[in-house]
Formats: sequence, C-alpha cells, structure tokens
Amino acid sequence: MNTTFTRRALCTAAVLAAFALPATAQQASTFPNKPVNIVTAFAAGSGPDAVLRQISEKLSKLWNQPVTITNKPGGGGFIAIDATQRMPADGYTLLQLDSEHLAALPLLYKSKNFVTLNVFDPVAPLFRTPFLVAVATDSKWQNMKDLIAAAKAEPNKVSYGSWGVGSPGHLGGEQLELLTGAEMTHVAYREVSQLFTSVGSGDIQWSMASIPSSQGIFKAGKIRYLAVAAAKRLPQMPDVPTVAESGGPAGFEVNSFVSLLAPKGIANDVKAKINADVLKVLADPEVKARYNTFAFETITWSPDEIRKNADVKSKIYEQLVKRKNISLD
Repeated sequence: MNTTFTRRALCTAAVLAAFALPATAQQASTFPNKPVNIVTAFAAGSGPDAVLRQISEKLSKLWNQPVTITNKPGGGGFIAIDATQRMPADGYTLLQLDSEHLAALPLLYKSKNFVTLNVFDPVAPLFRTPFLVAVATDSKWQNMKDLIAAAKAEPNKVSYGSWGVGSPGHLGGEQLELLTGAEMTHVAYREVSQLFTSVGSGDIQWSMASIPSSQGIFKAGKIRYLAVAAAKRLPQMPDVPTVAESGGPAGFEVNSFVSLLAPKGIANDVKAKINADVLKVLADPEVKARYNTFAFETITWSPDEIRKNADVKSKIYEQLVKRKNISLD
C-alpha cells in the first residue's frame, strides 16, 4: 500500500470536512445577509396584511435587513402559491397563508393534484382568529337556539353568506348543519364588505364574521353578534356568549390560523431561526396591542405543530367537503 498517498488522501479529506462541517451552521448564523420578501395571499389593508406589515418591520430591525411584502391575492391562493413555489428554499422568500390554504385547498381543487404541505414547509405561526355568528341588528333571532330552530323548521329557507366557497365562513356553516341536522342555503360573495352589507340589510340571514372584517358595519349599528364560535368568550367582546352558551351545539368552533411557509427543503437551522425570531417579535408589546384590536390570538407553535394543526383541520374539512361534494374544480 502507498502510505504516502493514503496519508495525503486522509489529510485532504480532513481539510475538506473542516470546511464543510460549519457550512450549515454558518448558513443560520449569517441569515439573513440580504433582503427577505414575504408574499401574501391576502389583499393590502386586510387584517392579515396589516399585522404582517407590523411584524415585517420588527423583523427588519431585528435582522438589519429589509423585509418586504408582496400582495398577491386571488385565485384561491394559487396566485401567491405560484409566485413562490419555485423560489429557492433558502428562507429569503416566505409565503403567508391561512389554515384553509393548507387544509382545504387540496380538497377543493382535486383536479390540480396539489397538496400545499407537499410543496411548502411550515416555518412560523402568526396568529389564530375566532369567528362570530353575525345577524342583522333587527333580526328576530336572539340566540343560536332561535337560528337553529328556524333552520330546522324550514329546510333550506335560512340563508347564510361567506366570502367564498371553501372559506371558514362557508365550512363553518356546513359544520353547523352537520352538528344540528339543519339544512341551509349558502351564498358566496366576492367582497367581504358586500357580504356584511347583505347581512345588515337582511338579504341573507346570517354569516360567520371576524372582528376586523365586520367591525365597520357593526359599529354602524347594522349587525350584531349572536355568539362566538369558540370554547371561551372573547376578551374584546365579553358580552357575546359562546355558541354553546347561546343554545348551540357544544364543540362548535370556527377559527382560522395564519402562518409563514417556505418552499420545500429549507434548512432546519434557518427554519428554526426564523421561527424563533418571529416568536420573539410576537412577544413585543406593540404587536400584542395590535393583535388585541383584531381579537387575533398569539400562537407559539413550532413548524411541526403548524403541520399537526393543519392535519386536524384537514380531517374536519374532508368530512364537510365530501358531505356536499363541494368543489372549485
């Protein structure tokens, strides 16, 4: 055996290993060393967009790098998805989606054969928002018991609206039907403002509503909230009972969570850094105060926990979609 050659080969390998081993760690320690762009599936001025801009400003100061926002709403989320899915998986392009983009989209667009979490990795949580049941201010219904009784008495006569097929507002109505045995008529709207105007005028009889999307017309005295579809009352609306307290089914909860994702394959250490830094920003008192105005709940999930919570929603949505053969194909 040529011992000189062997020694040289071993030395060369050792030198290469010395340079290679710190590469991954160095990637996390230097991230970010250039601007980061966050693409969002939500429109400018929406609640998710508003808090994302505040968070991006905080991250920019923390990272000493610009963090920009690119709004690409529409297409059921596919416009934003298409703009990001082929970008490098290096953490410099992130995507803001909600739990319905993760859990319902694959069920509603089966012909696309697209599974969101097969293409993107969860990175960091942003917030969870509960939904309330809204009716016109002059509605004769005083509680959920009244609404459910009316729906059962005249199948498909009671109408409810949402901001689109497959939205939490739509699937929440489907879930209420499933839990109560009622049958109602769903009306999908293109514009959230038009939806709540229709609720207020009595064109449709109820809808799910988040505080940021419905506060304008609520403060104008056009709608009121029968109940919150959550296990506990909201601190921001302490006089609004839960659905169970209002005579509705126990366990009826409608919420949506929003998170940041990256194209599949992001390095674990970069993912961990982004997650840790986002959680640090979420603990900022200014961010907490902004969340409070929207009744957004801070969540502190790991990437794995985001995936697990999406899986839970997917199982619920699968049952609802199959029940009515709901499709956007």
